Amino acid sequence: MDIIKSIEHEQLKNKIPELKIGDTVRVHQRIKEGNRERIQVFEGIIIKKQGGGVNATFTVRKIAYGVGVEKTFLVHSPLVEKVEVVRVGKARRAKLYYLRDRVGKAARTKENTGARIENREITIKEEMTEEPVSEEVETPVEAAPEEAPATQTEAPVVQETVDTVKEEPVETVKDEK
Repeated sequence: MDIIKSIEHEQLKNKIPELKIGDTVRVHQRIKEGNRERIQVFEGIIIKKQGGGVNATFTVRKIAYGVGVEKTFLVHSPLVEKVEVVRVGKARRAKLYYLRDRVGKAARTKENTGARIENREITIKEEMTEEPVSEEVETPVEAAPEEAPATQTEAPVVQETVDTVKEEPVETVKDEK
């Protein structure tokens, strides 16, 4: 395998959501502001999918305060937490660019009413558990080397700090008039 392909294969997510054009989705994206991290939700219609492998992207369009907003997300980005399908839409085209010219209810796609909303995921790479391969090699009994005793590794010590708050009684002041 190529070096580049092996590096790209490491970056792929194990499971990606099954996305179709015309679906209304809710994308949970991790946003980092300074030293804080939060999750921002972007809900809209998928108007296009493109690329493959690590570079696969999908574009979501929504109308916010009368202005159309489009965001393009990488499918395998670690910043995309999850993608939920809200509505299954009917689309007969690969790119729904005509929605850019529409406003209001006309900017929606027809809903596939018989479809179930399932968050199906496509498995890209299987989680492989590496089992130690034991090869039986026949050695004469006389020349068998002695096995070293198994060493035990100690778990790291975790220190727990507890802040204590000292409570003092509050004296009430009475105003006498």
